Amino acid sequence: MLSRMAGGDSATGSDGHRARMRARLIAGGGDAFHDYELLEYVLALVTPRRDTKPLAKQLIGEFGTLSAVLAATPAELARIAGLGETGIAALKFVQAASVRALRDDVVGRPLLSSWQAVLDYLHADMAHGAIERFRVLFLDNKNVLVRSELMAEGTVNQTPVYVREVMKRALELNANALVLAHNHPSGDPQPSRDDVAITAQIAAAGKPLGITLHDHVIIGRQGHASFKALGLI
Repeated sequence: MLSRMAGGDSATGSDGHRARMRARLIAGGGDAFHDYELLEYVLALVTPRRDTKPLAKQLIGEFGTLSAVLAATPAELARIAGLGETGIAALKFVQAASVRALRDDVVGRPLLSSWQAVLDYLHADMAHGAIERFRVLFLDNKNVLVRSELMAEGTVNQTPVYVREVMKRALELNANALVLAHNHPSGDPQPSRDDVAITAQIAAAGKPLGITLHDHVIIGRQGHASFKALGLI
């Protein structure tokens, strides 16, 4: 009898707590929530009969930030005790939806006049990656985004980039300009010698084809480096 009453009170308490969280979010938005609270509610959607606050706090403790949790690979998330396949999928769906929404903010708009939106999208997509990823934004003659395409994935400190493949894809898409982007898993966005060299090669290859390289952005966990701003383009 006591055990059943305790279980009933716990469930009722969780339901009430989540109802209050819903009301807070609907009334005031997400700014008033801690990172772990947002995770707690997402995880509760897939495990409704469980107190997910300890797991949410564990995730933040392990990865540091909400963005880092969402960007963690399924293999990294699977190492967290108590987070099953359903919970991992829920987190990856949230990440995918967030990146898609940020990408949609730049689609159909001149990129150079909405640069902060571009940086927000690239940061969400790449900042917390465990391996280097190389992305190309293909633009038309009005600098409107035609396609954002992941061209290569590599290791923790390098990515194979093939100039010919970048130019071939640009011609297939009738692109007139490019913005390159890749991440540094180390967190430091400063360009390496190889970064500078491959950027120069892509810029040179594009010139006779009438394809302009506007920028190459390196994304780190806490910021970015722009080749244009650094005077490297």
